[in-house]
Amino acid sequence: MITMRALPLLNSVAIALATTSAVSAGDWSAYRGPRGDGISAENIKSEWAGGKPRELWRVPTPGGFSSFAAAGGRCFTLVTRAGAAQAETLIALDAATGKELWSQPIGLGKYPGGGDSGAPDNKGGDGPRSTPTVAGDKVYTYSAEMVVHCFESATGKPVWQKDIIKEFHGANIQWKSAASPVVDGKLLFVAGGGPEQSLLAFDRETGAVAWKAGTELFTHASPIVTTLHGVKQVIFVAQSGLVAHEAETGKPLWKFGHRYRTSTACLPIVSGDLVFITAGYEVGGAVCRVVKTGSGFAAEPVWSARGNKPAASLWSPPINHDQHLYGMISYKQFGDGPLKCLDLKTGALKWEKPGFGAGNVLLAGDTLVALTDDGRVVLVKPSPESCQEIAQFKAVAGKCWSTPALSDGKLYVRSTKEGACFDLGGK
Repeated sequence: MITMRALPLLNSVAIALATTSAVSAGDWSAYRGPRGDGISAENIKSEWAGGKPRELWRVPTPGGFSSFAAAGGRCFTLVTRAGAAQAETLIALDAATGKELWSQPIGLGKYPGGGDSGAPDNKGGDGPRSTPTVAGDKVYTYSAEMVVHCFESATGKPVWQKDIIKEFHGANIQWKSAASPVVDGKLLFVAGGGPEQSLLAFDRETGAVAWKAGTELFTHASPIVTTLHGVKQVIFVAQSGLVAHEAETGKPLWKFGHRYRTSTACLPIVSGDLVFITAGYEVGGAVCRVVKTGSGFAAEPVWSARGNKPAASLWSPPINHDQHLYGMISYKQFGDGPLKCLDLKTGALKWEKPGFGAGNVLLAGDTLVALTDDGRVVLVKPSPESCQEIAQFKAVAGKCWSTPALSDGKLYVRSTKEGACFDLGGK
């Protein structure tokens, strides 16, 4: 049951500073894009000769749910490769042709189950969950074994690395780390360290510790960086709930408690001064409102919906568009899970359409791009009135628990078997 309290008017300054309006077209440099919100300013085509956009390339991407990051004429993802032992491996591809430019092993490719679940006809393919992040001339990874790596993006030459378990007294979690590293300005953020250093910021050029704070147990969710009430802050999803720190200094700002059970894997969604958090395993979803107080910040509950419906999502974060959440918001409904629209301000379910599974979405201009977990790309008009499908095509074989990426009109998708690039170039 949804519980609600009155929602005050959104702070206009917060909206201006922390808006999730579309970013400029170009690089898709990280998980869910450069700001982590899954939104691009690019317009895309929805009508194609033969009913399918032009395929630019297709390559093997064995194992795992890492997504593509694309920047500087290259795209990056993590796969598993056999050698003396299975290795979690970063690969760099030419964005135009799919030709492999270089690869680097970043850790042992051994995973303790979970990823071989799926629909009866679409199981298997366990492997890396994290997505690389590109910034400047470097690319960064956070391995399942909790090692942060920095490489030259052009050559794959190692620059620095930090072992969070060995150097910061970290401890891994069930199914191992899945979070992606987040870069903002000169800093790179990850979670997973031990007491008084569970939340970490590094100088992205040198790997030097910029700050460390908190005694939190981390989750599978990636952090995000946003600006609320004029203060840039990094929001982590800990097992205690949302935890926000000043991005530059690590100063604690606010917390919002949210239940934890087994796994939380969705990063938070920010819209103005509202923040949405969700998890499966009967935990459900909630929205808090971040307010400025005399002494700092506070997070006030707006609504919550416990249980696996209607607002629980296992690892598929929605996008926010005009104060509505759109995404594959479901719990273990592999293959037949719905695409949903929720009212961000109240939690009310506006509509749902089954048949999408546990895939992911992005927003391109005024078009929702949904990658279903069986490898179809479905274009939908984001409207709270109904699910208005525009077009769809079969993109890849295998299981897609990854997120699509859009860069300069090119749509990059991957599964546990293959990755492909399609020309969706618009206006």
